[in-house]
Amino acid sequence: MDISKFTSKKFLLAAGLVLAILIFLVTLPAYSSNSNVGIWVTILMYIILTVSWVMFSGSTGYMSLAVAAFFGLGMYTAAFLYPKSGPLLPLPAVIIIGGLVSFVFALVTGLVTLRLKGMYFAIFTFGFSVLLYHLMVFYELQIIGKRGQYLTPITNQTAFYIVLIILVLTLLTAYLIRRSRLGLAMQSIGESEDAAAHMGVNTTMVKVITFAISASFMGATGAALAPKWEYIDPTVAFNTFYSFMPVLMAVFGGMRELYGPVIGAAIFAYTERTLRLRFPYYYMLAFGIALILIIIYLPGGLTGLVPKLQGKLRGVIAKLRKGGQSEQHANT
Repeated sequence: MDISKFTSKKFLLAAGLVLAILIFLVTLPAYSSNSNVGIWVTILMYIILTVSWVMFSGSTGYMSLAVAAFFGLGMYTAAFLYPKSGPLLPLPAVIIIGGLVSFVFALVTGLVTLRLKGMYFAIFTFGFSVLLYHLMVFYELQIIGKRGQYLTPITNQTAFYIVLIILVLTLLTAYLIRRSRLGLAMQSIGESEDAAAHMGVNTTMVKVITFAISASFMGATGAALAPKWEYIDPTVAFNTFYSFMPVLMAVFGGMRELYGPVIGAAIFAYTERTLRLRFPYYYMLAFGIALILIIIYLPGGLTGLVPKLQGKLRGVIAKLRKGGQSEQHANT
């Protein structure tokens, strides 16, 4: 095992930055107000959803719009197991079950639908979210006779630390997948699925497993946040906004590097909250315009700017060195 890469300046700098950010987040509730902690919970939620979406769609090229479906499944799992009348299970167990429920649903739907490609897969996943929404509306209105579910509440601080743990697990899983044979197989599927199949990659199984893994983190996040919100209904849980926002955040941040979706989600989550409070009737229009501009002028996202900036910086440095050398020759 080559340990030289773990002692390089680049790795040590990245590790130090990650450690500093983690210390900042762990200590945040100690010196921040309750409302600010709530804002950070929302930001971390969007980072998890975006990284989870990129985990599958970023490498395979399959546009999944089922984020709202798996997020909502996690929320309703918590509503059934952690009701206001009294929790049936401890919260950690509820969150794990919420992730497993989404995993199983993604596994089953993936086996059926991941043979579809292009817009057909995107349309199906979006329809899946809408279907679950209407099924839950029918269940509440026609079977139990009431709209919405109340949960045993938890504090912003509790929700923050739970979501932070889920975020760390999500990033670690995404990192390991990218550097595994599974990640290599997914990348080959994204470049050419037919070629990957001819090389012996079980493309269907790779897609289904990754789709289910990413869905489990979405479901766990939904199960963790439902008690924080105290009340949910199908409109809250299966809001299609959750399906489109991770796509926009991933495109903005860039999917080339793992930190791209993190930066994109953090910036857009804060911007979305600010615009929604100040311009409640126009913020969706602003996001639509932003998406168009990003696709046109920033197709590689923020991470795509890094190689360009590095190239320009090297060019400037080379010119300065060349100018300095020419001046030395002139003086001699």
